[in-house]
Amino acid sequence: MERSEERDGSDRPAGQEQGCGAPRLTLKREIGLWSAVSMTAGSMIGSGIFMSPQGVLVYMGSPGASLIVWATCGILAMLGALCYAELGSLIPESGGDYTYILRTFGSLPAFLVIYTFVLVARPAAITAVSLSFAEYALAPFYPGCSSLPQIMVKIVASSCILLLLLINFWSSRLSTVVMNVCTAAKVFSLLVIVVGGTVVLAQGRSRTEFLLFAFHNTTQQAGRIGMAFYQGLWSFDGWNNINIVVEELRNPKGKTEVSKRGIILNSYCQHSY
Repeated sequence: MERSEERDGSDRPAGQEQGCGAPRLTLKREIGLWSAVSMTAGSMIGSGIFMSPQGVLVYMGSPGASLIVWATCGILAMLGALCYAELGSLIPESGGDYTYILRTFGSLPAFLVIYTFVLVARPAAITAVSLSFAEYALAPFYPGCSSLPQIMVKIVASSCILLLLLINFWSSRLSTVVMNVCTAAKVFSLLVIVVGGTVVLAQGRSRTEFLLFAFHNTTQQAGRIGMAFYQGLWSFDGWNNINIVVEELRNPKGKTEVSKRGIILNSYCQHSY
């Protein structure tokens, strides 16, 4: 933490007081453009895209309708991200949803939002991602096993959470480096799958006759359609994460807008996957 006169960060000497008031504490601005894009794309490319495709297909009943759901979810995520980019430019303060609701509706609704976020929503999301990582990481060590030892899955998941926690405690710069490396690896893996599938399709080695019945058995039940959208939107969750650390961005007004454009690449990768 460094002392500064203003919340949005200034270049004035640390510890300088504003009038008779006490100096305020601000976060160090150590997140650059690539790190901002990595935070947005990396938050979205998680366990959801590897766990949700079968869920969307099961609930919709046909591959054609599933692709429409994926495309619609990507458009909704992009529109929401653009709205948050505007909010991040107008209100360059960290906190995300909490800050905007505090400014608009007051302290009580803002407290309820951050209370739910810290104690319910975020722990559940971290648990799902860590368990998914543990299952994929342990699968090569248990070939032929239909189910992995749950105790090992929980140990690996807990160790992963603890390691990332220590990295974030140690240095924000180190955490951004780890985040950039992980995001590059995830984007590369998705691009390999997308390019490989495109090559196989172009060579005519795929079974394209299923495209003639792409919308066969499509469900018309509102409940199943809603669950399909729930699965799809879960894969795109994270498009608003950059607004949580706006005060740690260099030139937040420009980088919040540019970083959201990484969602376009992410939407393409996930839809192609």
